[in-house]
Amino acid sequence: MKRLISQLILFRDNDGDNLLNQIGQLYSSFNSGNESTDCLIEQSYRWIKKLLVIATDYGFDQNLWHAYLTFEMITNENPFTLTCEKMGKKAGSVNVFARNDCTIFKELFDFDFSPLEAALGIDCFSRISNYQAIRKPEFMYNQNVSQKVGELCQTLEQAKNGDDFFEALTCFYASYGVGMFGLNKAFRVSAGESDKTLFFQPINNMDKVMLTDLVGYELQKQKLLDNTRAFVQGKKANNVLLFGDSGTGKSTSIKAIINEFYDQGLRMIEIYKHQFRDLSAVIAKIKNRNYRFIIYMDDLSFEEFEIEYKFLKAVIEGGVETKPDNILIYATSNRRHLIRETWNDRDDMQKNGEIHRSDTMQEKMSLVNRFGVTIFFERPSQKQFFTIVEELARKEGLNLPEEELRMAANQWEMMHGGISGRTAQQFINHLLTVD
Repeated sequence: MKRLISQLILFRDNDGDNLLNQIGQLYSSFNSGNESTDCLIEQSYRWIKKLLVIATDYGFDQNLWHAYLTFEMITNENPFTLTCEKMGKKAGSVNVFARNDCTIFKELFDFDFSPLEAALGIDCFSRISNYQAIRKPEFMYNQNVSQKVGELCQTLEQAKNGDDFFEALTCFYASYGVGMFGLNKAFRVSAGESDKTLFFQPINNMDKVMLTDLVGYELQKQKLLDNTRAFVQGKKANNVLLFGDSGTGKSTSIKAIINEFYDQGLRMIEIYKHQFRDLSAVIAKIKNRNYRFIIYMDDLSFEEFEIEYKFLKAVIEGGVETKPDNILIYATSNRRHLIRETWNDRDDMQKNGEIHRSDTMQEKMSLVNRFGVTIFFERPSQKQFFTIVEELARKEGLNLPEEELRMAANQWEMMHGGISGRTAQQFINHLLTVD
């Protein structure tokens, strides 16, 4: 085992906490004869526990050893896998090293743990090769990863040799990419311990809402759809600002658009206002990947004293470095101009303070002008509100008389925040609870 792992070239991982390295170290200790049986059993159980934690997080089932090896291969970003992601399988010397590693992984797939189990009097490795996972709700594990690992794992289990592994993996990389960007739709950004290293954390099981689930707002949805489709197809597209009343479906539309185009390589990275200083670093990490990224900013607005918008302006347009073609910024806001304005901003005649205050207003408005597409989501009329309620009720199978449904909806919105699509959904949720 240790010998096999040490012969990996492209898929080599120098992280000592990597499970593949740890199982290699376990076998090195076992073969040396210098460790006691109790110590080897303890190491085995510690390794099994770590594998079970990973299996639980990603919903692995059946042969956990095979699932883990598959996971390692589709998340390892190296020159070979990144090239396959961008260009598919191409002729080149790197393929020699890749085929070497695929042959090793085939041997690891077929590895026989029984001599170790017999020597230590344990059966934990046999159990993980035929594991029956407890069925869990989707929100408890990363379903995207689970599904793709399971499908590829089954293909690799049928492989006869390393060449079959190579063909299956190159096909996977070309279709889905490599690493967590290939396995997930959306991410948040977090900083490392030194605040200099950025990590992309997958958002597990993002809302599966589609644009058809958002009742009404057909013109708004079409405008967003057209811009995003052009972006995904590699055509010219614009940054988008969705603004308007609260609860009208702005954030829902962004989530839906990601779901619509995920299988065409669209990904979303959610950025918060306090992270705008890191925008350039985030873009540097994703600009050369074979995906289209939407950097998403929810509920975007600034008070007079906040200057983070200057970082955003520089990144969107106006900085020295051109924004990459595979990145757009989509933002939602309740404010049309994003930055709070006062009447003083419009007054050039003030004797105290800044002389040309209207220049300040232009400075603030210049941010919204950097969004090529602005889409207004207005609060629905009462008639539109009833239409939304009726459509949501129909989708949920609620067969209440129209007049009764409207009367109850009217009473609900007067007591729960007024007319909006969100209020309509909350009303339907209430009916489903008491039904």
